[in-house]
Amino acid sequence: MHRHDFLQALAVLPFASLMNSLQDLHKTASSFQQTAKMPVLFVGHGSPMNALADNPFTQTLHQLGQDIRNLQPPRAVLVVSAHWLTRGTFVAVNERPETIHDFGGFPQELFDMQYPAPGAPDVAREVLQALPDAHPTDEWGLDHGTWTVLHHIFPEADIPVFQLSIDYYKPITYHAKLARQLQFLRRRGVLILGSGNIVHNLRQSMPRFMQNDATPHAWAVEFDAWAKTKINQRDLAALAHYQQAGASGPLSVPTPDHYIPMLYSLALAEPTDNIRHAYEEVSFGGMSMRTFVIG
Repeated sequence: MHRHDFLQALAVLPFASLMNSLQDLHKTASSFQQTAKMPVLFVGHGSPMNALADNPFTQTLHQLGQDIRNLQPPRAVLVVSAHWLTRGTFVAVNERPETIHDFGGFPQELFDMQYPAPGAPDVAREVLQALPDAHPTDEWGLDHGTWTVLHHIFPEADIPVFQLSIDYYKPITYHAKLARQLQFLRRRGVLILGSGNIVHNLRQSMPRFMQNDATPHAWAVEFDAWAKTKINQRDLAALAHYQQAGASGPLSVPTPDHYIPMLYSLALAEPTDNIRHAYEEVSFGGMSMRTFVIG
């Protein structure tokens, strides 16, 4: 389902029915035991074609998935993706979320791909309780910001997955505050993953992409380095006001949709957490693939 279809569906969405079914899960959800603290990821997902690729970036994702499984297999994965933008905050409660091919102009092989992970309506109920202004919906599945990444992290598609939308009409500082209300999930066995790109300027990237020229613009490298420093300092205030980086800020973040998921991930860091940059690359003019792990 595309974004405009989703927004049209909201007008007729049977919220009361959804809430009734979720209430049936309350006893089960509230009984979940605490676990060791799960890590948090931010992944610069880049082109959907990465779903088909075997390259250093996708190999890094594969290794991250193995490391997480070896440490503690997640009970569920909650994804905040740059590709689910809404008015208001929504939580997907599907038992079987569809694989959404929300792109065009790519090979049929990419459209044929499926990521048949189950949903996590039980965990969704926990999120809805923590975010009283959020709404349940079964009108969204797994967009390409989610499944093209999880295809490499958990290729078996055996871990339940659900998404939290980004209210695109809220100020950018709102999102870090909302993210902090999800801290408890880290001790409920839930892996939280932000999926976007810190530098994401398609207008400046497409000419080099079409020429297969991976050379980055100097301003993109500058901003990515600035963001890395602020991430390491856990300086959410500076990151929320990315114009402080100078001219490279507006060029690197012409719209905040791909930038906001990074704020969700970083806001979940606790004082004792390490932050490790698992993958660092700026390519094709204005595209940062920076990926980091918290905890």
